[in-house]
Amino acid sequence: MSGQRKTSFSLPIHTWCFEKNRCHLYRINGVEDHLHMLTHLHPSVALSSLIKDIKLASHAFIKQEKLFQDFAGWQEGYGAFTHHNREKGRLIEYIRNQEAHHRRVSWEEEMRALLEEHEVVFDEKYLL
Repeated sequence: MSGQRKTSFSLPIHTWCFEKNRCHLYRINGVEDHLHMLTHLHPSVALSSLIKDIKLASHAFIKQEKLFQDFAGWQEGYGAFTHHNREKGRLIEYIRNQEAHHRRVSWEEEMRALLEEHEVVFDEKYLL
């Protein structure tokens, strides 16, 4: 995703989703098949509601602006992990460097490693 597309894509997500829900977006970045976001989740907001708002707002914006011709919609699920506040700087850099990271590691490898690191039991069929 080009820098111009990333900027125009992240603006509606920030305005429509994070400000509305009183959450703070520290960093967003992604590659062709997924996004990473680091956010502070306001205690009054359910994570599933924030994700729903992000998917709806970004889907509408992608279609309206014709950013990705082949975009059919977001997948049904999502992955979310919590981290200690002291990890914030490291995570911001990790998200900033997604393009370089995914030249070495696939999405499936990354998700599998995160799930194992956080001791989440999962079914391999959801990583396809």
